[in-house]
Amino acid sequence: MDLTLMTAAGFDKAKKELDELKGNGRRDVARAIQEAREKGDLSENAEYHAAKDAQGMLEFKINELEKKLANVKIIDESMIDTSQVGILSNVTIKNKKTNKEIVYKLVSEAEADLKAGKISVSSPIGQGLVGKKVGDIATITTPAGKLEFEILKISI
Repeated sequence: MDLTLMTAAGFDKAKKELDELKGNGRRDVARAIQEAREKGDLSENAEYHAAKDAQGMLEFKINELEKKLANVKIIDESMIDTSQVGILSNVTIKNKKTNKEIVYKLVSEAEADLKAGKISVSSPIGQGLVGKKVGDIATITTPAGKLEFEILKISI
């Protein structure tokens, strides 16, 4: 069984999502199925089939979250070593080609959210940054080709 590394905040967020899916999510799907049943012949009832599909997707998501939360190791951010890039590091990098600076927080796959600047340590960029120190150049192969990033700063 794979261990999932998470921050306490990430764990709390996932737990709340699971509770919401089990409570309101299941209630809403059951209500949609009941309303569709009341409309008659189930064999040709598109609403009923859509509601049953939604129920299947909901149960799948609940199952995945339960598996993830069953094998969590909470990481204490105060124990993070900032001498090199690792999980929970905030890393400021500069694209050597464009001179654009970007700040990413490296997190577990379960907490990755690119819009929030959180990338997975198992993503290509995350893997290319892990273990690097300030001043190092990380050469990362992406679908767009090889990119070079200079590590400018590592913090928590």
